Amino acid sequence: MSKILFVVTGSDHWTLADGTRHPTGFWAEEAIAPYDVFKKAGHEVVVATPGGVVPTVDAGSLAPEFNDGQENADRMAAAVAANAELASPVKLEEVDLADYDAVFYPGGHGPMEDLSVNADSGALLTRALDSGMPLGIVCHAPAAMLAATKDDGGNAFAGYDVAAFTNAEEAQAGFADKAAWLLQDRLTEAGINVRVGEPWAPHVIVDRNLVTGQNPASSAPLATALLEKLD
Repeated sequence: MSKILFVVTGSDHWTLADGTRHPTGFWAEEAIAPYDVFKKAGHEVVVATPGGVVPTVDAGSLAPEFNDGQENADRMAAAVAANAELASPVKLEEVDLADYDAVFYPGGHGPMEDLSVNADSGALLTRALDSGMPLGIVCHAPAAMLAATKDDGGNAFAGYDVAAFTNAEEAQAGFADKAAWLLQDRLTEAGINVRVGEPWAPHVIVDRNLVTGQNPASSAPLATALLEKLD
């Protein structure tokens, strides 16, 4: 059995370009689908957040239109509510990476607010990447890569091929013209190679020990690919 660290946003909002706060958090499918994949494979999951705060689920991710109907939405909401690990996170600042065998970051707009500028998360990502440990990051969570700065000032992920939530998807979601910055643009500016797939379709990129996914639909396929790295 392996021990997998989930690093989850602690933010319950995303500050838009006009200064307003859009309610958000983590995206339910991006946490629950991989969690189920890992647990069914017999692995242990530990959730960490900045400050150890209990993470907020984005209410939009529990809506019927994002879960193929009300029945599945109710099932997703129940899965989030019953998840003991999400309800009792450890403090990200106190995590010892040596205690874990893999790291996974679920998305939602929350990481755009906190993990994108969190030095502890950035340092953990850099260590995980350099160690060769299986590292999975999905949807908006690649925003956390922006805080992974090397001693020379460069980004630890520069030169890596990644999948991440795209400008096209942000536009279709209705936020591209409201956001203070767009994830695809910022990653590109940091020297990271964003490989764009079809909007909303599963799209997973594997580059060395890094496994990334473009959107919620990529969550379960990413988890399966990460398991292959663990095995």
